[in-house]
Amino acid sequence: MDIAEEQREHWTRVYAGNPHMYGDAPSEVARHAGAVFAERGARSVLELGAGHGRDALWLAGQGFPVTATDFSAPGLEQLDEAAAGLGRADSVRTVLHDARDPLPFADGSFDGVMAHMLLCMALSTDRIRALVGEIGRVLRPGGALVYSVRHTGDAHYGQGVSHGDDIYEHGGFAVHFFPRALVDELAQGWALQEVHAFEEGELPRRLWRVTQTRPVSGEQAATS
Repeated sequence: MDIAEEQREHWTRVYAGNPHMYGDAPSEVARHAGAVFAERGARSVLELGAGHGRDALWLAGQGFPVTATDFSAPGLEQLDEAAAGLGRADSVRTVLHDARDPLPFADGSFDGVMAHMLLCMALSTDRIRALVGEIGRVLRPGGALVYSVRHTGDAHYGQGVSHGDDIYEHGGFAVHFFPRALVDELAQGWALQEVHAFEEGELPRRLWRVTQTRPVSGEQAATS
């Protein structure tokens, strides 16, 4: 079985057995994304890999209509239930989607996209490239992408079961650890606004929070 398919089944079991496992508080990445989206006047937001929806619910509470995707049906069911309970059902739409497939949205559908830890799941480098290309397609000109990934400075990099392509499985959870060169490659054709290093959770996990924007027509794409 493909490692990504194994991970899809793994997360389906995890969310089914551990409802609302990440709690209600938004992640640091969501708070940053919300500020970026507000500054840029975003009207519609896409969250990829939303899980049970703590970040999607928070973004909706900030006034953004949110479309939330995940490949775990139990996670999205928990999100729908929570949104209804908070009176935010009209602000949150859930879509079951596997990140290995093209995004099921029209070109230029969103003003902002957020992906906390999705790009560093068990996806090959080629699939990560394809996904970022799809994100660029569904973003309107001037739209922002905020994503976070564990990187090769993390303590779990090189530990556990190696699946090649910088993917290591530890405790049943597979991670694609990002070298800085991959971040820069994924920003080609975008304007790279920030690569911010931070830590999260136990161990602790070491991550980068990346903010990049789609140039408006006539602007020169640049990285910094």
